[in-house]
Amino acid sequence: MTRDLIALGFARENVMEFSARPGASNGPVNAQAIGNALWDLSNRTRGGCLLYFSSHGSPDGVVLGDSILQPNQLARILTNSCAGRPTVVVVSACFSGIFEPALAGANRLILTAARGDRTSFGCGQTDRYPYFDECLLSVWPRSDGFPTLGREAQNCVAAREKKEHVGPPSEPQMSIGANIESELPKWR
Repeated sequence: MTRDLIALGFARENVMEFSARPGASNGPVNAQAIGNALWDLSNRTRGGCLLYFSSHGSPDGVVLGDSILQPNQLARILTNSCAGRPTVVVVSACFSGIFEPALAGANRLILTAARGDRTSFGCGQTDRYPYFDECLLSVWPRSDGFPTLGREAQNCVAAREKKEHVGPPSEPQMSIGANIESELPKWR
């Protein structure tokens, strides 16, 4: 995912990756480590914040190594590190819609892979990415900004789930804060 974000134009020095896979050199994967890294990054950059989580999910949150990151924990991390900045949060996991109420704010755009009471699809060993991540990355080049990206990803996921005959549909969610749309970057 990091490689793909850099290919889309994100500066390498402003991208931090945390992974639970063996051999990853980022130290322990937990809420404190992510919060500290985001704090450090936000103190040396001037723009907005983008957080992208792709993991397994439960009705309680997303899996981070041996723990679960809960919506209220992520909300505290964002408030501490990204306070008044335009912030985009993408949560790709089953049940990820549970993050939307806790994270919603006037300066935030939230995209989730599924409703709070639904699973997402494409997490098998033969899949490079879950359907949501694959759709987001595939529609990015033809989108002109994050709101369009979110809507196109929602349509892509719906079409893919229909094609694969899986259900109930995950119904990716998007929340756009009242003040963020004019602050979000456009591209193309």
